[in-house]
Parts: sequence; structure tokens; C-alpha cells
Amino acid sequence: MTDNSVPCSTDQILIQDLRFRCIVGVNEDERHEKQDVVAQITLDVDLRRAGQTDALEDTIDYKALKKAVLAMAERSQFQLVEALAQSIADICLSHEPVTRVAVTVEKPGALRFARTVGVRIVRERATPDA
Repeated sequence: MTDNSVPCSTDQILIQDLRFRCIVGVNEDERHEKQDVVAQITLDVDLRRAGQTDALEDTIDYKALKKAVLAMAERSQFQLVEALAQSIADICLSHEPVTRVAVTVEKPGALRFARTVGVRIVRERATPDA
């Protein structure tokens, strides 16, 4: 038997191939020139209410979320893509309906002979008891 007080949902909002330029890297040349970065963001959100009401306030305003991510990234100066990915995840989890987020950040052309290099992290909203 399942607990009806806890919503069970596998709904997701996908933001794919979000492209931006930012300072990210540990090498001297990477600290001066903005580089191309591509992010994939998967938000776990219960979308049942939004599906019934057709109302923006019952879902995530992903345009506003995208703007927040881009504003942070474009003014950032991370050394590691891991830190950039974590910052993106933190922004996503600050939106109350998001319970879990997967973020992939890639730097195309960062490694010779490789199309891209990147990291993928998965973070969940902390529960009050944790």
C-alpha cells in the first residue's frame, strides 16, 4: 500500500542543449577568454496539477529558470565544471516544486581528440529531517 500523502511522480521538465559562454577552467588561457559551454537540465517536478489547470503558477516557469542560470553562468569564473554544475543545480532546487535535478555540463573541444568533456550530477532537495 502506498502513502497517499506523498505525491508519486516521474514527471520531468527538460532543458536541453542550453548554450552559453563563461570563464571556466584552471589553465591560464581559460581564465581570460569565455568558452562555449553546453548544459542539459532535467527537473523532477510533479506536473499533474499543471496538466489539469493549464496554469503557469502550477509548474516551473522554465524561461525564468533559464534566465537565472544564464545570468549566474555569464558572470561566474569557476575553475571546475563540477562547481558550475553544482551552482546550476542549486538554482534549480531553489524553485520549490523541483524535488530532484540532473545537470550535465560540457565543454566542447576541451580535450584534443574528444568532441566534448563534461560532468553529470544529480541532486535532490534536502528533506527537513535530514
